[in-house]
Amino acid sequence: MGIFISPAKTIECVVIALCFGLLLTLSICKFLGVLQQGAYSGKKAVRWLRKKGNMYFERLTLLGLLCFLSSAVAAVCFSFLQEWAAVVSLVPFIIFFAAFIYADKKIALRIPAVRTARFKRLEGVFFFVSAIFSYLAATLLNFADYVWGNGLFTLLKYSILAILPVLAVAFACLANLIDKIYEVPRNKGYAKKATQKVKESGITVIGITGSYGKTSEKNILAAMLSKKYRVLTTPRSHNTPMGISATVNGADLKNYDVFIAEMGARSVGDIAELCNICPPQYAVVTGICPQHLETFETIDNIIKAKGEIFVLSCKKAYIAPDCADYFNGYKVEKAEVCRVTDIDAGSSGTQFTLEIGGQKVKISTKLLGGHCAYNIALAATVAYDMGVSVQDIAAAAQELDYVEHRLQLIQSGGVNILDDGYNSNVKGARAALEVLRTFGGRKIVVTPGMVELGILEEQENKQLGGLLCGLDLVILVGDTLIAPVKEGYLAAGGDPQKLIIKSTLKDAQSELKGKLQSGDTVLFLNDLPDIY
Repeated sequence: MGIFISPAKTIECVVIALCFGLLLTLSICKFLGVLQQGAYSGKKAVRWLRKKGNMYFERLTLLGLLCFLSSAVAAVCFSFLQEWAAVVSLVPFIIFFAAFIYADKKIALRIPAVRTARFKRLEGVFFFVSAIFSYLAATLLNFADYVWGNGLFTLLKYSILAILPVLAVAFACLANLIDKIYEVPRNKGYAKKATQKVKESGITVIGITGSYGKTSEKNILAAMLSKKYRVLTTPRSHNTPMGISATVNGADLKNYDVFIAEMGARSVGDIAELCNICPPQYAVVTGICPQHLETFETIDNIIKAKGEIFVLSCKKAYIAPDCADYFNGYKVEKAEVCRVTDIDAGSSGTQFTLEIGGQKVKISTKLLGGHCAYNIALAATVAYDMGVSVQDIAAAAQELDYVEHRLQLIQSGGVNILDDGYNSNVKGARAALEVLRTFGGRKIVVTPGMVELGILEEQENKQLGGLLCGLDLVILVGDTLIAPVKEGYLAAGGDPQKLIIKSTLKDAQSELKGKLQSGDTVLFLNDLPDIY
C-alpha cells in the first residue's frame, strides 16, 4: 500500500494519528476511571456503560456525528483548496473534541480516577492503540482516494474519521487487555518480593477478614497493640494482593513488631492468595453475611473463602461469636472472645463492661452503635493474649476515633451527619439505622440501596426499605436498586410523602440544603461507586 502513498501523505497520516491519539486519550479519561474502580475489569466497565440513564456512549456517538457533519461542511466550503480542503476539514474535530473534554469534566465521577502508575501505563497503551488505529484509518482512506480518484471522496475522506470517537470504548477495552500482559506478571513479581520480605523479617502477622467490619477491627486492634508494640497496618481499605504488597514493600519491617493485614475477598481462593504473601500467625474473622454474594454465589463459598485464613501458618483464631459455628471443621485453636455486658449506646458514644482475663473493666468510646462493643471485645481478646494490659486496652478504646466513611459523625451548622458511605452490607446497614434512631430531632436517610448481594439483592433491599419506615425523610438515590427499596418501604407502611427519589447524590444533597434544620441528623448510607 505504501507505494501508492507519497512520503508527504505518510507524514500527514502520522500527524493525524498522533493528534487523534491525544484527543481520544483526553476524552476517554472517565471510562478509564471506571475501569480503575472495577479493578480493571472490562466486564464491570461495560456494565457501567450500559447502565440505565448513562449517556456516556451516546455522548461519544454525538461527538462523532457532530465531527462528521462539521468536517464535511468545512471540506465543501474550502473545496477551492483542492487536496488541502481535506486537511482543513480536520479543524472541527479539534473544536468539538475540546468542547466534549471540557463538558465531560463538569460531570465528574463520584470516585475520581487516581493517576497511579498503572493508570498512567493504561493511558499510554490507549494512546498507542488509538494512534495506530487512527493511522491505519487515515492510510486506508488515502489509499482508497488513490484507487477511486473521486473528487467528492477526496474532499470528505477525513470526515469518515468521525467513527473514531464511537470506537473509543472498544479501544479502551483492548488497551486494558494489552496492558494486562505486562501488569499480571509484574504484580506477581511484586507480590513475590513482599512474600520474601515478610519471611525474612520474622514479623508477627495478624490477618483480619470477614464480610464486614475489617477496617474498623484493624484500627481498633492497632490502637490496642500500639500500647506495647510497633505496629504496621495496611492503609485504609487496602486489602488486595497489591494493597498488601505495597504496604510491605514500602516499609522497613525492621522498624515494626506486628503487621496487621486486612484481607478482602470476592471469590474462593482470594484469601489463600493473600495468606501466601503474608502468612498470618493469628487470624481474626469479624463476621459473615451475604456480602459479595454476586461473585461468591453461595454463603458456603463465602465461609470457605474466609476459612482459608486458618490453613497456612495460623496458630490461633479469633472469631466473632455470631459466626464461630461456621468454622467448626477447621483444625485451629479458637480463642474464647471476651464477654460484653451492660451496653449503653447513644448519640454521644458507647459504654459497656468488658470481662477479660477474670477482670471486669468499664469501656467508654466515642464510636457509635452497640455493635462496636463486640468489635472492641474481639480486638481486646487478641491484644490481651499478646500481652497488652487491661488498663491499656481500656485506654486505647477511649482514644479511638471514627473510621472515615464508617458511621463517622460530622457536625456542621447544628446538623449531625452520619457518614456511612463505605457501608454496603446487610448487617452494617441495620446497625447504622439503629444508630440514627438514637439521635434526637428529625432523622433523615440518604441511600442508593445495597449491591453485590446476588440472588438476595432484591429481597435484602426490600427489607432495607422496610427498616426505613418511621424516619422523617427518606431520599433514594439513582436507579440501580431503589425500586425494591421503595417497594419494601411502602409495603411496610412507609409514608409516600416522606419519600424522595433523586438521580444522583449531588441532587440529593441539593434537596437537603433547603430542608435541613438545626438538630437534624442525616445518615448517608452507602455511596455506590460509579460502576454500579
